[in-house]
Amino acid sequence: MALSDVPLPKGPPTTARGVRTRAALVSAARTVFERDGFLASRLTDITAEAQCSTGTFYTYFVSKEEIFMAVMEAAKDEMMHPGMPHVAEAEDPMAVIEASNRAYFETYKRNGRLMMLQEQVATIDADFRAQRLQRGEAFAHRNAKSIQKMQDAGLVDADLDPIMTSRALSGMVSRLAYSSFALGENWPVDDLVETTTLLWANALGLGNRVA
Repeated sequence: MALSDVPLPKGPPTTARGVRTRAALVSAARTVFERDGFLASRLTDITAEAQCSTGTFYTYFVSKEEIFMAVMEAAKDEMMHPGMPHVAEAEDPMAVIEASNRAYFETYKRNGRLMMLQEQVATIDADFRAQRLQRGEAFAHRNAKSIQKMQDAGLVDADLDPIMTSRALSGMVSRLAYSSFALGENWPVDDLVETTTLLWANALGLGNRVA
């Protein structure tokens, strides 16, 4: 297929009704994808779940792949902003790490089936794989900023590269969450939080530095 033959993604709706309809399609698509898996899901299943016509679907999306990306984008917002309990900046950095890990695991638990589908689709769709890498970079850079702040305050090992350390520690947390809530190991959230928080602290040298 020539590049000119590839349908362009649809733009955002311009009316309140359009926003509601698109959101209903995304919600319906998530239900279908989680129930049937990506490969087995059909557009007719999504439109039936959303109680709309195929024509309505094509008003907002060009393909099953595009609406799957929209589903994952909505999940990314929840994962990036999981409603972590407020922790004062002056509070013990250990408490900040613990609160962040807890919020991540609890959010991942709510999205475990979708996270499994994310890994599957990333192996068969290059565009989605690129987006998957971008999401991972967003997490890594956010955590790197926190590590850098602790280094600047003299709280953790200043010799650590913030972004590489963030990738390593974030990858550890992400893999544990995937094994537990996507693959079904079902470790208790409290145990996951306790272990990963201690590993973060030990890896960073938290408590061994002089401010």
